[in-house]
Amino acid sequence: MELRQVRYFLAVAEELHFGRAAGRLRIVQSAVSQQVRRLERELGLELFDRTTRNITLTAAGQAFLPRARALAAAEEAALETMAVFRADQLTTLRVGTNTGLGTRLERLLADMAHHAPEITVELHSVPPAPRLQRVRDGELDAAFVRGVGQSPGLDLIPVWRDELVAALPASHPLAARDHVELADLAAMPLRIAPRHANPHLVDLITGACRAAGFEPVMGPAFTTDQDTLAVIGSGKPTWTVLYSAKAAILPTARTAFRPFTSPAPALQTYLAVRPTTSARRLAPLLEACRSQES
Repeated sequence: MELRQVRYFLAVAEELHFGRAAGRLRIVQSAVSQQVRRLERELGLELFDRTTRNITLTAAGQAFLPRARALAAAEEAALETMAVFRADQLTTLRVGTNTGLGTRLERLLADMAHHAPEITVELHSVPPAPRLQRVRDGELDAAFVRGVGQSPGLDLIPVWRDELVAALPASHPLAARDHVELADLAAMPLRIAPRHANPHLVDLITGACRAAGFEPVMGPAFTTDQDTLAVIGSGKPTWTVLYSAKAAILPTARTAFRPFTSPAPALQTYLAVRPTTSARRLAPLLEACRSQES
């Protein structure tokens, strides 16, 4: 049984005329007659008494009528549910976030709320590799990622460069300066993530230190913002790096954040998207990203 046949049956049952039913359905009368006959053959029962002048429902047709209406109502409800789901997908962007976005993320969301209030942004915090895979699988519409220049099956759109700042004890003499030279940090242990956890950041900072003429002294590994900054602010002098946008929203009572002298180390941030994603769908997000470049 096809839903089309049920709809044709209902039209004839309500009009009691094949010609009027065909007009209502905007198809030819022969198609209506043919599909109703197929339905009757499948059910093994006559649904209509046909004469040259009148068409009436048989007892079987009268018994089938409320069931047919229930089937048509279920089809309509299913289609309406899917329409709502499609509309929700079109107005919701699922975005994977990167660590350290800080004030950039706040400004980006504010920009989206102002210029594209019809779009809801859902943020998903996921480690880098699964984050990119979720974009490939269509579970995320886009994701921020740093340092990665290419990723199979995805387009990486550059959106901004994230500068890093030094985090050091507020009581240290270097904290009195407006900017910090990397070379001035040579004697202090560096707290940074293990390379396997964040190779792009570790390679950037160790490379910058070597370019400044020293091999960084590795201290205990960076764990969390809270714990690492607490230890830097109260223990023996050590330092670490944070993205400037993240540092802008962190407390600084015992820890000082100071920009590096130019050129400051920075990592390129990209927006990873599927090549098949509609440019129109991503346009508000990309425009908001462009407004965060400075």
